[in-house]
Amino acid sequence: MADLSADIIQTARDKGLRIATAESCTGGMVSAALTDIAGSSAVFERGFVTYSNQAKIDLLGVSPETLAAFGAVSNEVAREMALGAKTRAGVEMAVSITGIAGPGGSAHKPEGRICFGLASPAGVAVEQVDFGALGRANVRIAARDYALRLLHDAISQSD
Repeated sequence: MADLSADIIQTARDKGLRIATAESCTGGMVSAALTDIAGSSAVFERGFVTYSNQAKIDLLGVSPETLAAFGAVSNEVAREMALGAKTRAGVEMAVSITGIAGPGGSAHKPEGRICFGLASPAGVAVEQVDFGALGRANVRIAARDYALRLLHDAISQSD
């Protein structure tokens, strides 16, 4: 993932874009992957680790009503997390992750279900991916890598 992270940083620098992250189940892994790259401070503004619902509300402005209606692991919350990170950090691109890394889950929200949000000048897109019960560490790695690819694709395609 180092090559992908380096490409994200370089492409964002070339296009004059700044980045923020909003992470729950990955606990800062996307931010770490980006800041592992020398020179990332030119484009990486900040990362929000909002593990609890209260942190999502306080730091990102996620609506308590959205959390109550859909739960933290939902496209609706991922959307509000990404938009909140973009707005509060004052950046052009923000990616969000919320999900169930495991162990556990439920029939309705199984282990390995991750919701992603991507806020950009084009708007906010959301996506849900079921990675399956890969084990906590592997789900978190898969979610980190997926978020980096989403960010890479969005930055590469931006004008």
